[in-house]
Amino acid sequence: MKCTNLRRAGLSIVAAALLTGVTACGGSGGSGDSDGSGGSGKGGDGSPLLSPVAALLTAEKSTDGADSAKVESTTTMGSVMSMTADGALGWGDGLTGTLTITYTGGTMADTMRQMGTTSMEARYLPDAYYARMGDTFAEQAGGKHWIRYAYDDLESLGGSSGAYLKDQMQNTTPNQSVKLLLASGDVREVGEEKVRGQRTTHYSGTVEVADLAEKNSNLSQSQLDDLRKTLEQAGVTTETVDIWVDDRDLLVKKIEKGETTAGAYAQTAYYSDYGTEVSAEVPPASDTADFSELVKQQGAGAGS
Repeated sequence: MKCTNLRRAGLSIVAAALLTGVTACGGSGGSGDSDGSGGSGKGGDGSPLLSPVAALLTAEKSTDGADSAKVESTTTMGSVMSMTADGALGWGDGLTGTLTITYTGGTMADTMRQMGTTSMEARYLPDAYYARMGDTFAEQAGGKHWIRYAYDDLESLGGSSGAYLKDQMQNTTPNQSVKLLLASGDVREVGEEKVRGQRTTHYSGTVEVADLAEKNSNLSQSQLDDLRKTLEQAGVTTETVDIWVDDRDLLVKKIEKGETTAGAYAQTAYYSDYGTEVSAEVPPASDTADFSELVKQQGAGAGS
């Protein structure tokens, strides 16, 4: 694989991981205002019954206040990729944490193998995301293993989609999955179920993706219009969201499913050990390449 093609492949892997890895932590946030629908909330043990909306508002507040959690997730998207993410994330003072992202199938896993590895370490800090690539990639990137992906670069380099991704990255926490469901206006309680031995209450709903982006982001109207076109071209219109909340009003599981032009996608995430200690250090500058600079190099070498 040529140097330019290898770098291009690596950058696409990082961009995909940036979005799909951390969104295990949650979707785009909502205001929490929703009329909702569905049956009764928790009960059966003498405690007051809550509507699904009231129960989820409590869960959103409790999960947000926990500040950190361990995360395990699996994501699939048609024949493009299947991946796992495992680690811990914190959100008390901006998004921080470390995940190990492993590609287990699809064309992205094939690309990663060409770069000498199928997994990478991802570090999330309040202003940037860092991804550690394999030695083969480093050989083509001046010996540097880490890519720094500043969130501000997303907007300048990615247009409306980049602006939305930046917005998501800086506001993504597990409680956002609860907000996602609340903002949909389609909330129903499925019932009590056990998740890894814990008693939980299962809630479900359907989200109109473009409408949700309009309600729950800080994008301008022109950015939203461009984003809607991008979503339509990708075949993303609606997705189903299922969440499971435990007796402490904390999110312990979520599943999001939808369709794209690349095929069906699904993500399942588990959350545990709320309040766990989270750390993420900035990689050595001498071993780090900046994403914006790599993009410039990629453009300069496109004809090679």
